[in-house]
Formats: sequence, structure tokens, C-alpha cells
Amino acid sequence: MKFGPASPADAIGGVTVHTLRQGTLVLKKGTTIGPDEVEALTKAGVKDVVVVRLEEGDVSEDVAAASIAQAVAGEGVNVERAFTGRANLFAARPGVLVVDRAAVDRINGVDEAITFATLAAFKPVVEGEMIATVKLIPFGVEGRLRDAAVAVAGKDTLRIAPYVIRKVGVVSTLLPGLAPKVIDKTLRVTAERLAPAGATIIAERRVPHDETVLAASIKELLGLGAELVIVFGASAIADRRDVIPAAITEIGGAIEHFGMPVDPGNLLLIGSAGGVPVLGAPGCARSPVENGFDWVLMRLLAGIKVTRSDLTGMGVGGLLMEIVTRPQPRTVPDTEGNRNVAAIVLAAGRSTRMGGPNKLLAELDGKKLARIVAEQALASRASEVIVVTGHQADLVEQALDGLKVKFVRNPDFVGGLASSVKAGISAVSDSADGAVVCLGDMPLIDAKLIDRLIETFEPDRGHLIAVPVSEGRRGNPVLWSRRFFRELMTLDGDIGARHLIAKHSEVVAEVPVEGNSAFLDIDTPQALEAARRG
Repeated sequence: MKFGPASPADAIGGVTVHTLRQGTLVLKKGTTIGPDEVEALTKAGVKDVVVVRLEEGDVSEDVAAASIAQAVAGEGVNVERAFTGRANLFAARPGVLVVDRAAVDRINGVDEAITFATLAAFKPVVEGEMIATVKLIPFGVEGRLRDAAVAVAGKDTLRIAPYVIRKVGVVSTLLPGLAPKVIDKTLRVTAERLAPAGATIIAERRVPHDETVLAASIKELLGLGAELVIVFGASAIADRRDVIPAAITEIGGAIEHFGMPVDPGNLLLIGSAGGVPVLGAPGCARSPVENGFDWVLMRLLAGIKVTRSDLTGMGVGGLLMEIVTRPQPRTVPDTEGNRNVAAIVLAAGRSTRMGGPNKLLAELDGKKLARIVAEQALASRASEVIVVTGHQADLVEQALDGLKVKFVRNPDFVGGLASSVKAGISAVSDSADGAVVCLGDMPLIDAKLIDRLIETFEPDRGHLIAVPVSEGRRGNPVLWSRRFFRELMTLDGDIGARHLIAKHSEVVAEVPVEGNSAFLDIDTPQALEAARRG
């Protein structure tokens, strides 16, 4: 292939290397020079134009890209017509992308002029999704190089393994303290995971965390025609002799591998019984966020066997994210080191529903509401008390005169509750492990409830958010581990952080409460009058 400048007349048959602009003339890159282009270039006063010309034995970029793309396309893969030296490949059906990594490397090793890129191997794809591209760097390439790339491609360098498993059985084991709604959510999340593969849960069982009972349930689901069984344990699998693996072996099954170098997802177990795969799900599989469970599940649904070497080879790239909910090793023998919790009292609001007066300055039993809440926070085990003020800040701070609290003014209080939460979180001492966020208009919250939240907060056991609950209803205040401070700082408007509690439900510890103390806020004159009547 010849490359270089030429006069317009000598450039006929060549292809422009760059887009050329001169006066009103625009000649785009990749244009083949013909008589009309020569005339236009001459009229524009262009003396030279950089072109490339194919020589004997060369093939054009489009021809080369197309032939290589056709060579690598296996079952379930479509090739788009090559254009500007690029041929894109698409999934012709939903499934899992299977890539021959060695073949891809061989193609890219032929010559720098030839490049071949794919999505990650074993990625679940949908029909019509772009999965790979062949791109020629120059405008042409020697035919022998194109032929070499085709020769090393190998059969089925790329293919889409279709989903073949349709019927899935699920068993959830039970222990005291595991709320039914956790299992309900797990089933919803699992059904959503299975849906893209066309698979459904044909039956689900909830049984005690007991080897014999679990074994019987797995056997029952296999008898119902389950092509895959997933077991969600109430307690994480700790050993090959634990309840879930023991139940699989009790019915004549086998444990193929326990553990994987993917985080989250370490505690996954793969077994089989009667030729049907049985998965012991890690705790992270209860969350919809991608984790190691997804990597294994989607392969199995596509009929791809997951071997021990497959699992042990997942370490590079296996750290999927910073796992904010991961329990951390204790730094001291007891849990007191995890109990350094600040209290934040939000007292910046405008009291718009009160019709004018600032509710935080209203009195109940001879004390202003803001002072009642601040005093209870001070009487609790909280390590420090931060009061966020905004509307009528001077008056609110005056109402708390004499109390050992740290005041933080929120200049954006008009924007809503979120701005006050962020102001309070920003003021928490670096040494604090968490913060309990109290509302200044909830005067029935007492020090005992705050202490119970602090006692329930145990990061080393995965209890990172503590919430008061009565008859399934969640109230205030809420205690947040420091690990969520960054997310709390992203809040906006007047919505609060309820969605974050739902997002991280697996680390929420509920504190049962009686009465209305965790739910009564003074928003209106009527509510204030009712509180005064007691």
C-alpha cells in the first residue's frame, strides 16, 4: 500500500487520508479521488493531497474487516456490513457470550493493522446487542495478513450460548430473626435475575435450617422437575460440612466447589444432585446488585458447565466494588469500639405546615420542642450531639442555651430536609463510627430508644443501619454506619433517606418499639394540640 502526498491529477484512484477543508471545499477522509474531485481540488487551489493506494496483493479495509468478522462469527452471531474499515458483530439471540480468548489474542497478534475487540467473556447479552468489532487501522492491508488473521481465528471464536434451563426451584432455610419479608424480597430479586433467560421459579420452599429437612426439600424440587435448585441459607455456608453441603450429599449429590475469588460472592457453593446443578447462594445474592452469584448463575442457565478451574480463574477482575455493607474485623475484643455514635438533631426547618410559628420553638410541658429532643440526645450514650439550625437559627440556638451541643448552621435549609442531613453528617467527628439522625419535631423520642439503636448497631455482625419498627412500620430516628455517610451526602430535596434503607435492607437491624413515639412528629397546630393533651 502506497501512502503519501500527490498532486490532484496524480491522486486519481487514491483514497484521502484526512478530511480536507479549503475555502468552500470539504473533501472527507476516505474519499476515492476521481475526475470530479480533481477538478474541485484544482479549483480550490489545492496543490497536494495525502492519499493511499492499494497495491497488487492488497485488500481494502472493508473487505478485510468483513472477511475476518465472518471467520470469527459462530452460532448465534450476526455480522453487519463493513463500513470505513469496521465490521460489527451482534448477538442474534439472547444468551451468554462465549469467547475463545486464545483465538482473539492470535488475531490481534497478526499485525498492528488488524484489531479485534469483544465484550467480556460470559457476559449475558440480549438479541441485537453489539458483542464485538473488527477494525482495520489503515485503509487497506496486505492480503496475506488478512488471510493469516482468518486462518488463526478458529471455529466459533465467538458464539452465543442460548439459555436452556427454564425451571428453577428455590429453598430458603429459616432461623429465628430472619424476617419473612427478607425471603419475599429474595424471591423477587431472584425472579428478576431469571427473567432475561426465560427461566421461572416453579416452586419455593421455606424450611428450618436443618440438614435432613433441607435434603428432603431439595429432593422434592428435583422431583417436581427443577432443572436448577438454588438454596438461600439463613446462615452463610462456613464449611463443606455445613448444613447446605451436607444436605446435598445426603441425597446422593456431590459438592463440586465451595468458595470463589469474586467479591461480593465469596461464599458460593456449586453442587449437583441427579445431574442437576444445586447452588448454595452467598448472602449477596439477596441483593439485585451484580455479584459473583450472577457470574455463575447465568452460565448455568445457558447450559455452560462451571468447573473448579473456571471459578479459581475469576480472581482477576473479581473485586466488583467497594462493599460498603461488608462486616469489618473488630479492632478490640468487645463491640464498644463500634459504639462511638454521634447524634444529629435536625432543627432547621421552616415549619410551613404550622401556618407561621416555628414549631421547634413551641412548648410542650413547659419546654420547647427542640430542647426536649436535644436533652434526650444528650442523656443517651451518643458520643456527641450536633444540632443543625437554619430557619430562625438565633432563636432555636437560644432555646438550647446551656446545653453541651455543637451547632451547625445550614445555609440551604430552604432546599429541604436533605440539606440539613448533609450539614449534620459533615459535622460528625472523624472518630465516630456512625450517627443517629433525630428530628427536632419528634418530642416523644427518648434517650432509651436512642440507646437501644446504639446497642443494636454492630458493624462486625453486619448490623449497619438501626431502625425502630412497630407492626411492620419503620419510624425515626435512624442510626447510620459511617460507611453510608458518602451516600447520605448525595441526598437532595425533602425526601430523606428512606430509599437507602430499602437499598441496603440486608444490613438493616430492626428495633421493636411500642406506642407512637417513633412516629409522632409535630407538623401542624392540631398535632401540637394533641400532643399537649397527651
